[in-house]
Amino acid sequence: MSATNDTAVPGLNGEPNRPSLYGAANRDIIRVLFKPSALWFFAWALAIATMSWGGYCWYYQITWGLGVAGITNPTFWGVYIVNFVFWVGIGHAGTLISAILYLVRSRWRTGVYRASEAMTVFAVMTAGIFPMLHLGRVWQVYWFFPYPNQRQLWMNFKSPLMWDVFAISTYFTVSAVFFYIGLIPDMAIVRDHSTGLLKKIYGVACLGWRGTNRQWRHFMAAYGFFAAFAAPLVLSVHSVVSWDFAMANTAGWHSTIFPPYFVAGAIYSGCGMVMTLLIPMSYLFKWGDYVNNWHYNNLAKMCLLTSGILTYAYGMEYFIAWYSQNPYEQAIFWWRMTGDYAWAFWLMVFCNCVAPLPMYWSKVRHNPAALFVISIFINIGMWMERFNIVVSSTAHSFDPATWANYWPTWTEFGVTVGAFGWFSFWFLLFSKTLPGVAITEIKEMIAPPVKGGGAH
Repeated sequence: MSATNDTAVPGLNGEPNRPSLYGAANRDIIRVLFKPSALWFFAWALAIATMSWGGYCWYYQITWGLGVAGITNPTFWGVYIVNFVFWVGIGHAGTLISAILYLVRSRWRTGVYRASEAMTVFAVMTAGIFPMLHLGRVWQVYWFFPYPNQRQLWMNFKSPLMWDVFAISTYFTVSAVFFYIGLIPDMAIVRDHSTGLLKKIYGVACLGWRGTNRQWRHFMAAYGFFAAFAAPLVLSVHSVVSWDFAMANTAGWHSTIFPPYFVAGAIYSGCGMVMTLLIPMSYLFKWGDYVNNWHYNNLAKMCLLTSGILTYAYGMEYFIAWYSQNPYEQAIFWWRMTGDYAWAFWLMVFCNCVAPLPMYWSKVRHNPAALFVISIFINIGMWMERFNIVVSSTAHSFDPATWANYWPTWTEFGVTVGAFGWFSFWFLLFSKTLPGVAITEIKEMIAPPVKGGGAH
């Protein structure tokens, strides 16, 4: 399709674009890779410091045993499982944005899916640490994996930890391959803008990409296949994680609402984290032409949708507890609101149900600073939701003689902080080694300049 001026083809935010943007896209997105700023080095050093502190806390736990954590009878699942569920959920927005929105040909995903895919891979890498932490004797982690052995001993397939191993390994493998395939054309662009050793490294990484018609046909077929393959993971992986709870007879857990409830919460927290990462990233890298209010507006709408689903789920949990006339269910839900962990419950309700409400106003959805603050509340609220689910039901179970409150120790807090440092370390490294925005797909949405100043 040809046009006589640059207003014929819509731009990256649904508005007319500049033909000059087509030529500037490579330069604008790649230039941040080769000149790390002092602020980036400071953030990376801070991530390494917090990661090191978390590593020391883990070493301390390995040395002295799991008793240094606050986990005790009857609360055998604590902050480690809270963090596991939280980080698995964070990764769901990446799969949703990159795979499902690709299959439905949603245009706005183009500017945000690369960072969300990277977030997915690094969040799953972070989540995978916590089953090992929770195991205590980490050197026996090989029992998680169903490998043939001469003793003919096999793991307990009834254990929720085993389910998590299968879910996480599958999710990480598919997400990492999908992430890498999408990077191939862009790494070729970086190769063409590099010299020396970097040119050789990117040349190997892009698998000799030359952009021929045959390569593009195979690329699109592979990318579409993995998008279709990854899409069901959005529903399946966090459903498996929810079964860790729903399959137990514990009051407050044994509910059929958990799979859709967990999936909605995962997408909600993931979209919140995407905004938390992308808003400062696009501002610092001056990517306003490629990641802007159009993308933030749509991410905010997704947060509103999933926040509404969560609010409905919270209400239905209490309604079913009342309607069932089950005294154990009624007791645990009443205790969540009024007991020792009431602060966690009400903070969860505020962050997940009340804080997103301003996004119903268009001005808020188009205000990056306001969305950034709301996204922080979303992350806090979703962590508190997992804490509320994991801890309260086990601390206040069926027999009053076993009731005992759980409080995290400094070791668990240190490991939690270290997990955020671990995630930040990899994401910051990604931002300076690989294109944070999909260059080739961005340029498909920009009107290329043609001779005479028109757009083609």
